[in-house]
Amino acid sequence: MRKIWNGWLKECVFIYSVVYTIATVANSAAYLMQGIREDPSGNWHELTRAMIVFIGVIVFALAKHLPVKNMFLRIATTYAITLPCVFLVVWSTQFIEPLAASAYRDVFVNYTGLFFIVSIAVVVIQTVRRHRQAG
Repeated sequence: MRKIWNGWLKECVFIYSVVYTIATVANSAAYLMQGIREDPSGNWHELTRAMIVFIGVIVFALAKHLPVKNMFLRIATTYAITLPCVFLVVWSTQFIEPLAASAYRDVFVNYTGLFFIVSIAVVVIQTVRRHRQAG
């Protein structure tokens, strides 16, 4: 178990915690700036955000270890496969509560932003590592 924890699980738990916290704080700040003191979507909205962030972190782990040499192709493929999964999560929540009119747009913007921020971080980290190893 320690090998799994130190191999990839610790990194995924850390990323999940940071991203979920940032997403929650940003969402809360956006509502407060609009004068809305409570999240109108309530607790189900939090669970949906948790599932979407989980998908994002799993994507990161998969994209990092996918055996495709071209990093940009690996990122694009991962995004093209996982965005429909995120839309599926949003679609499935309509059976619990009505979706906001902007639900799909909001999740597209949030997921795409998260995905590309993490992807850029991975590209930068891998580039720095390569330069250090070559240097």
